[in-house]
Amino acid sequence: MITLAIPGRPTIQVSNVVLDYNGTIAYDGRISPEVGLLIRQLAQACNVLVLTADTYGTARRACAELGVEVRTFTSGAASGEKRAIVEGLRGVTASVGNGLNDIEMCDAADFSIGVLDGEGICPALISHVDILARSSEEALALLLNTDRIRATLRA
Repeated sequence: MITLAIPGRPTIQVSNVVLDYNGTIAYDGRISPEVGLLIRQLAQACNVLVLTADTYGTARRACAELGVEVRTFTSGAASGEKRAIVEGLRGVTASVGNGLNDIEMCDAADFSIGVLDGEGICPALISHVDILARSSEEALALLLNTDRIRATLRA
């Protein structure tokens, strides 16, 4: 579990982290070695799910060695399916995304991070996340070093 102790908020124990794939942890359908290492570390602390319409058809292969569960679905249904998956998880969930179809997922999660990386971020998502990170590496590192989250969100 990941403990988020943010001043002015109740402390939460995150047991699930839900990651969007393309544009969030993958760039052009590929995960960098640095991001892969961070995901493996995260998977040792909690349950990690990767949710994707899998635009490039690479998600399962790219995530095979990371210790995560991959769920795919059609792109037209992505937004609602991501929300339903988060709502169906037991325990506290954090989400990380970058796209329009991540808004409902981030709203359903207890804590969320938006990623502005090489594929950009949907501006509408920004008001639905707790923190905006400049890259997938930084977003994942926040979850692994929660003092950074506390420093950013303290009142």
